[in-house]
Amino acid sequence: MVVGKVTLEYPVAVSVELLWKVAFSGDVSIFTKACVGMIDAIEVDGDGGPGSVTTMKLNPAVSDAKVFKTRLLSRDAAARVVKSEMVVEGELAGKFKSQVSEVKVVPAGDGASVAHMTVDYERVDGTLLPPEEEARIGQGYLGLIKKVEEYLVAHPSEFA
Repeated sequence: MVVGKVTLEYPVAVSVELLWKVAFSGDVSIFTKACVGMIDAIEVDGDGGPGSVTTMKLNPAVSDAKVFKTRLLSRDAAARVVKSEMVVEGELAGKFKSQVSEVKVVPAGDGASVAHMTVDYERVDGTLLPPEEEARIGQGYLGLIKKVEEYLVAHPSEFA
């Protein structure tokens, strides 16, 4: 069994409290609003806690992927850490056995934060992804954080 790992850090020009509230607290209505143009709809199957499955319908103008589905494993609001696994089905089932992401948001000065992301994956064929594919996975996750950041910088008091 070979497990690959993608790790990224992304500085965000938004406070840790506001980034957490909009992107990771589980409030899909504000997350959807902050990701307008990127995410067309979000559906949650469950109570929003661990075990809940979230389906994001992506805007076709933004991504070749149409749907991104994850299962929440844990959300620790005090530590500002969220962990989820991709629901592997359809075309992805032929490529991945599993893909687990963890994001930790930490303060980085006045009105700023850093998102630390780790994605562990296991492929069906037991090999590691080429570096460019690993980068694409990381950029996909970071794209959501960047979109939230752009929205919050343009609308600083909307969710404060």
